[in-house]
Amino acid sequence: MNKLDEFNRIGGRESLIAINKVFYDKVYKHPWLKLYFLDIPQQHIEDQQVDFMQKVLGGENLYIGKAPPIAHNHMFIPEALFDVRKQLLIDSFEELGTHPEMKNKWLNLDESFRRVLVKKSVNECKRRFASEAILNFAKPK
Repeated sequence: MNKLDEFNRIGGRESLIAINKVFYDKVYKHPWLKLYFLDIPQQHIEDQQVDFMQKVLGGENLYIGKAPPIAHNHMFIPEALFDVRKQLLIDSFEELGTHPEMKNKWLNLDESFRRVLVKKSVNECKRRFASEAILNFAKPK
């Protein structure tokens, strides 16, 4: 079985679309996570994430965005925020009854990004543009 057949067997693009819709509905409502997406239309981020996950999970490569470490350089992402996001993703998988292999591959990939996305200090962040602010939001009480 080739990569594309394997990707389709565990849910394919349709599964990615459904997961990302449910997941980003949760993200855009979450009191802390939503702050990082204030200026980004939800459909845009869903589409980008679907294309990225399709690429890395063995489907056709339609992704034209930046690699996650570069795309998130300007964000202060502490360990606790990464964990909140991970739990919302797990909740989304469970809500949709996601194929176990899709879930495991996705979570393993996400976890592999922890060491390059999570920062111990805002000083580790880098602006993408001189006029761009570092995104740094305290956890709401």
